[in-house]
This record gives sequence, structure tokens and C-alpha cells, in this order.
Amino acid sequence: MSGDPDEIDVHLQLVERDIQVDGCAVRVHCHCMTVDGNGLVKPMRLAEFMRDAIADYAIPKAKMSAARERDLKYKSSSAVTRLHNEARATFTDLSKSGEGGEMLLFLLAERFLGIPQVLCKMDLKTDSHMHYHGADGVYASVTDEGLLKLFWGESKIYSDATTAIRDCLKSLAPFLVEDDSEGSSRERDLVLLSDKADLHNPELTGAFKKYFDRTSKLSNRVQYCGVALIGFDADFYPKDGSKAVSNEIVEAARTEMSGWINNVGNRLSEEKIQDFEIQFLCVPIPSANDFRKSFLEALGLSNEPR
Repeated sequence: MSGDPDEIDVHLQLVERDIQVDGCAVRVHCHCMTVDGNGLVKPMRLAEFMRDAIADYAIPKAKMSAARERDLKYKSSSAVTRLHNEARATFTDLSKSGEGGEMLLFLLAERFLGIPQVLCKMDLKTDSHMHYHGADGVYASVTDEGLLKLFWGESKIYSDATTAIRDCLKSLAPFLVEDDSEGSSRERDLVLLSDKADLHNPELTGAFKKYFDRTSKLSNRVQYCGVALIGFDADFYPKDGSKAVSNEIVEAARTEMSGWINNVGNRLSEEKIQDFEIQFLCVPIPSANDFRKSFLEALGLSNEPR
């Protein structure tokens, strides 16, 4: 895993974690935007925090490690800077891009949930204006009993919470419920995991890849799970530069959570994935549209005024 987990708290405040949904294996977690000492909510600060971590997200760990070693040897920062620029070039400048949500999913999966990414779609893109068709990243953990939990990632940043929940779980469902076959939604990612999985340690990576070798008994020791993130507009944030009160925002989020959780439970049943382990991250924000614009601006990819 990469980065300081406590840095998340500078930009996102935990409202609740590990909320159970009756009849489902999901765990729901909720964060809201933090309020600074001047009573302001600063989406641009969150976007800049996300931007500063793009190389951790988009560059394979072994490649980044080699760059750091080279910089240490030559007392330079040029190799890591080059990779940061390389990472930035993989992001699209399309205004409706979902890559900001995918980046936020990565940060919360690794730094909040402690589930490391093992396959990033950004490293597979050949054109910054094209989207990779697969999961929004793949994350993994191994139990003490040697069971590999493979978490397929999906994220949606929409203005409406109900629509975000519906589309996110609808997109996630095929990765969980489809039979293992060459035509399944996850098959391409599984093939890539057998080739491109990167745990920053050659021995660990080699052992990990055996889970995707269908001639190995370990291929029967894989459990499919999900990690999902939704961001959506919340009207409890102050408008027009008015001062915010942190406790009031947190309590307002808690009040509205029951509605979000009910929607999650209903959609899990609709998609028939209620029995799968899913980590579900809710992030109410002032504006989904401004979130996307802020991220593009932080990357230097937006010409639109916010």
C-alpha cells in the first residue's frame, strides 16, 4: 500500500464505518468533506490531494520503486517526477470522465480500508481519450487460511445518490455473479492479473500469480468480492460561501444515511449480489459536477471555469 493513511482525514471526515445491511454481506462506510478553521469546505484541496497521488495509482509499484532507487543513487528527483508526468498523461480531459471517482476509490481502498491495488486500468490505456473496459481497478487481500479475496472496484460520481447506487452496483454485479468462463466480464482482468499483477516484491508477486494459473490448486482458493464508491450531491453543505459547521454536516449525513443504506440493500437484492462481501463507500459532496471539474483543473486538463 502507498501513502499516509492519516492524510485522508485532512480532506474527508469519517461519519460512520462498517454499517451492516440486513440480509446482506455488505459493509457501508460514509465520509463527508472536512471543514477548515474558517468554516469553509474546500473541494479543490481534495482534488489537489488526489492529484499528488496519481503516480501511486497509475504507475506499477515495481516501476515506481526503481525510479526511487535511481533518484536516491543520483541524489535527484527526476525519475519520480518523470513518472508523475507519465501518470498525468494517462488521464483524460473529458468533462464527463469518471476517473476522479476511480482515483478516490483507490485512495479510500488503500488508505482507509487497507486493501492494496494489484491491477490498475490506467497502466493498460493506450490512449488518454479512450476508456479501459473492465473493473475500476482490482484490489486484493489474503486471509490467514490462504484464501485470496479479490475485490473488483467500481465507482460512480453522480448528482443523485439513488442513481449512483443503482449504476454502481449494476456495473459491479457481473464481476461477481457470472460463471468463470472465457466470456465473463472479469476474464480479461483475470488474464491481466496472471501477467501484470504487481506486489512490489518478485517472490510475493510470483506466489500471487499462482492463484490465476488454472493448472494450480490455488486457482480454487479465490473469493470474489467488491469495493464500490459513490459520490453524490448533498444539500447539507453551505451554499454561496456561507460558513459551515463540521458537527452539523456530520449529523446531517448521519440523518440521511438510512435512506442511502436502504437503497443499497434494495439494489443488492435486485442484482442478486447480497451474499457477496462488498465494501461500499459513500461520499456525499457539495457538487458532483464541480468535483469532476476540480480534479481536471488540478491535473491541468481543464479549460472550463469552475
